[in-house]
Order: sequence, then C-alpha cells, then structure tokens
Amino acid sequence: MSLQISKITANIGARVSGVDISHPLDTGTAAAVREALNTHKALVFDDVNLDDDSHQAFVRTFGEVTTAHPTVSSIDGVPNVLPVDSERGRAANHWHTDVTFVLNPPQATTLRSITIPPYGGETLIASSAAAYRQLPEPLRALADTLWAEHTNDYDYAVPDEEIDEQQAAQRAQFTSIKFRTVHPVVRVHPLTGERGLYIGGFAQRIVGLSPSESRRILDLLQAYVTRPENILRHRWSENQLVVFDNRITQHYAIDNYDGRPRRLHRVTLAGDVPVGIEGKESYSIEGDASHYTPVAA
Repeated sequence: MSLQISKITANIGARVSGVDISHPLDTGTAAAVREALNTHKALVFDDVNLDDDSHQAFVRTFGEVTTAHPTVSSIDGVPNVLPVDSERGRAANHWHTDVTFVLNPPQATTLRSITIPPYGGETLIASSAAAYRQLPEPLRALADTLWAEHTNDYDYAVPDEEIDEQQAAQRAQFTSIKFRTVHPVVRVHPLTGERGLYIGGFAQRIVGLSPSESRRILDLLQAYVTRPENILRHRWSENQLVVFDNRITQHYAIDNYDGRPRRLHRVTLAGDVPVGIEGKESYSIEGDASHYTPVAA
C-alpha cells in the first residue's frame, strides 16, 4: 500500500493510511509522515498493532524520546511511557501544551489507545497556528511582544476544598520539583517558520504584568485557540495512535465518560528550546529538567 493522507478538518488533523508503523519506516516514508505532521499538526493512525516497545521505536524514527514525565511516574519497567489513566486521576480536563513548564518541552506527543470507554473520553486538539492567523492585527502586534511564565505549580483550577486525599497526593507528586520557565507568547516553529500562540494552562503570568492583567490577556488570546473551527475532536477507537505537534497545538482530555476505565499510553519526542519572532530563546527561572529530556538539535 502507498502512504495516503486525508484531511479531517480544514485547520487541523489528517488520517494516515497505507503504512504499517509497527515496522521500521524507510527514509522517504518517515519524511512524508513528518511533512504531514508539519502541515496538519495532528495525525491519526488506525489499526496500528503496537506495543510499548514498537510504540517507542516509531517515535524514535523522528528523534530522541523523553522519559515519561519530569515528576510523574512511568509504567513500571518502561521509563519512557506515561500511562494516561483514569484510575490515576482525570485532572487533564484543561487546555494545555505538554510540559511547557520546562525549558525544552516535547516537540511532539503520541498517544496510543489501550482501554476506551463505551462513550465519551474524546481528546480535543487545537491549532495555535490557526489561532495566531485569526488574531486582529493590533492584537497580533501585542502578542508578538509578550513573554509568559509557565509553571507546574498550578492547581488545574480545582479549589483546595474540592480535592480529596488521592488528588492531593497526585498534586504533590506533580509539583514535587517546581519548574518556572519563560517562553515567547508567539513561538516560531523551527521547521515551518509558522507562528503560533504558545500559551495554554501552564502559562500563568505575562512578564511585566500583574496576575490579574496577565489573566485577562491570556484568556483573550486563548479564546482564539479554542474556537470550534480550530479544533479536532478525536473520538478514540481501539488500537489507534494519535500524534500531534506539541510546538504548535494545545489539547484537552474531556472528562465525560462517567468514570469508566480509560487508558492511553503516551510517548513524547524530545524538543528544542522555543524561539520567539526576534530570535530570542526561552529561559529557565527554576527547575532542572535534564533528567527528563535532552535538547533536540
């Protein structure tokens, strides 16, 4: 079979067929998959027939992999695979880009379906490139100048009085190493040159502004990212792999499945240090993530 790429929506998402990713990809196919990711931002592979080893091998086609997470434990004996498991909590129902609180967040995230609830449990993936293009010129000019501090010391908007003992323990683990990193609000994609809004849930403050001023501006920009026309709503099926470009997307795991079992396995591809439109790189304020990820060339 030959590689086929079929768009899912106008602004984000494509379905890939005609390739067996459980086996090593030849150079041409790997380049075509990378180009498809650059173009469509999120890719869906059906009937992938992967296990944890072959899942990691596929990701390594495109570079080095990270460990599972800077603070959250991996699957036992598999240090590069993170279980995204409803049994470990459903705190990801907020818009975010993975691990932006470190200096060089992953360049791409891959999620493989393991256990799917009979209804609900979709993953929303949004194009921050489309959002940037849609900004009115005065707002785009403002965003181009802004830098934001990202941190994992964040409560996922859940008040303290609403969390139980298990959730409190999960929060303590998530913040066991505190990270604070400043990234450009508008990031330039290193492969395509596209500009995208680089914000999401871990972006908590605009440099030079008060928390309340920061929140208003971040909420205004975020509203463009989450416009319905910028979102791929992926309904999971068994034996699927979804890949999204973590440098120019955000995602949201919907908690709408009545606590039924839902489990995905995540492997992330090591990323580069973000760069703004003037060529300035992100910088770290607190926290060393070298145990988690190398810096991609």
